[in-house]
Amino acid sequence: MSELTAAQLRLHQAALQLFAKRGVAQINVSELAQAAGMARGTVYNNLADLDGLFGTVASQLSSEMSDRIADSVRNLPDPAYRLANGIRFFVRRAHEEPHWGRFICRFALSDASLQEIWTGQPATDLLEGLDNGRFAFQREQLPSVLGLLAGTVLGAIFLVLEGQKTWREAGSDAAELFLVATGVARDEARTLATTDLPALPPIAAE
Repeated sequence: MSELTAAQLRLHQAALQLFAKRGVAQINVSELAQAAGMARGTVYNNLADLDGLFGTVASQLSSEMSDRIADSVRNLPDPAYRLANGIRFFVRRAHEEPHWGRFICRFALSDASLQEIWTGQPATDLLEGLDNGRFAFQREQLPSVLGLLAGTVLGAIFLVLEGQKTWREAGSDAAELFLVATGVARDEARTLATTDLPALPPIAAE
């Protein structure tokens, strides 16, 4: 994917906020221009396809977050530890960037552009852990386990956005409960879910 110009990045961020706030995948040029603080002509000059903007924003969000998590956990040998960190990365980012969190909550289960969030690094970690005995579920249950993961992460994000839990509490609880559900002993799951969480790597330059 080509690198975005500063104007395009600004427009994409404004679009993400509008999508998250309204809960629909369509916006018009006037709305986007106002949200981005730009003239309508500037919007037209920097966006080739307004109708496809939602898919573009969703795809970029998915691949960017997936790549950053993969970079962070690459040197961790334990797939359970990688998953615990990945879950908490999502919850912490939703706390730090509420519009991002709301976008994920509204669309991550329904839009195909966002499926890499669940089918990328998490699926890799689960299959590795299944093959080496770290996890205990049937291989044919993988889609159900990924669905459980998605629901767990989104539920934790919702609790944070609604102010019912801190990101640390919600993220650690989500990671612990998911690991237990996949066969990790509860005490060990709690330890993995409460270790210090490193900074998420920056967005890689194109």
